[in-house]
Amino acid sequence: MPHDMTDEEIVRRTLLDKEVFGLLIERYEAKLARYLERLGVGVREDREDILQNAFVKAYKNLNSFDATLTFSSWMYRIAHNETMSFFRRKRARPQVILGEEGEALLMELQDADSDTAALAEHRLSNEELTKAFSKIEPKYREALVLRFFEDRSYAEMSDILQIPLGTVSTLLYRAKRALRAVLPELPMAH
Repeated sequence: MPHDMTDEEIVRRTLLDKEVFGLLIERYEAKLARYLERLGVGVREDREDILQNAFVKAYKNLNSFDATLTFSSWMYRIAHNETMSFFRRKRARPQVILGEEGEALLMELQDADSDTAALAEHRLSNEELTKAFSKIEPKYREALVLRFFEDRSYAEMSDILQIPLGTVSTLLYRAKRALRAVLPELPMAH
């Protein structure tokens, strides 16, 4: 089975041969596990359970896969929804863990005309960024994770979060403002 098939080709093949679905699991398991960790699912076993549920749900619903979406966005949406259900069931608080990618987000948090020298001197630790992330509303955290850590387009974010495309930029703007508010030591342009 060629590994260079598109996700959508694999979906079509899986409808004929269920064994082929394993290729999609291989392709997405690590990415989605990282995504769940960034959303705040801190325990590996919980991430594995959520992923298993998400893949089972995707497999069972392959016939209703909306071909106007990319499989990637559809799979992220399922994983996202499973994660939100997990948080509701467990009444758990997300335990956010961010990696090195926080740098892109910090750059974005600077106003476009901010003093780059002040920014260069300012290095926020991952620990500080992680702490700030856990202080903002989940909807803002999700938007920032998808955009800056998962590198998702506005269209993909619209699909995953099931919100209108026009709402995505407003959500990101508010999310960055909320994060800025809990990072008061970040240099700002005047």
